Amino acid sequence: MKKLQIKDLEKRVKASADANRIRILSMLKGKKMCVCEIAFVLGITQPSVSRHLKKLKIAGFIASKNERLWTNYYLCPQNRYAKNFIKNLQLWTELDKIIAADKKKIKKADRVKLCCP
Repeated sequence: MKKLQIKDLEKRVKASADANRIRILSMLKGKKMCVCEIAFVLGITQPSVSRHLKKLKIAGFIASKNERLWTNYYLCPQNRYAKNFIKNLQLWTELDKIIAADKKKIKKADRVKLCCP
């Protein structure tokens, strides 16, 4: 049983070991977002965002739901490692300048303009 727990933890740690994925988790702590909005805030391409989201979803950090034209991604930690990580993420990043800038930029992310130009 212990080996399964370590493998589960390893999967979560690997999925969270990327600056963009940490930023995505921080963003999703505030609200549901679509790929276009996340790409806008991060300043990276939509395919790159999709790859990050896939890793976070497989690791059990996030879930998605189709709503009209958009697929919304949101936090949905599915195990104790993901739950504890999300719980502590805000504490670990509260003074981070990049996370603070992301929070400001999220307010400018208008999905209608970004996704449907």
